[in-house]
Amino acid sequence: QVQLVESGGGLVQAGGSLRLSCAASGRTFSTYDMGWFRQAPGKEREFVATINWSGDKTSYADSVKGRFTISRDIAKGTVYLQMNRLKPEDTAVYYCSGRIPGASSYPYWGQGTQVTVSS
Repeated sequence: QVQLVESGGGLVQAGGSLRLSCAASGRTFSTYDMGWFRQAPGKEREFVATINWSGDKTSYADSVKGRFTISRDIAKGTVYLQMNRLKPEDTAVYYCSGRIPGASSYPYWGQGTQVTVSS
């Protein structure tokens, strides 16, 4: 089982940057695909980015492609989301998630970290 704890959220002006971190506990972290999702007020949770267990495959939502970068440090048991050129519409609670490769859903979730982008 994997436990996930996000950090790095905060308030930033439009055009600014933030880096979110997700610290994972559990020896199986290195074998899990990891993802970032977000949920804005009044909206459903949406996919942001994912990275495979080995770190050599990533995918992004169209809305963040070219601005956000997902990465992982297996030795540190941490997944990152570098967010550049932030927009007010990026304001949301960001969640880290994990799944066994090939699984259809993400069963493991962190508690979320708030990102607020002011215009």
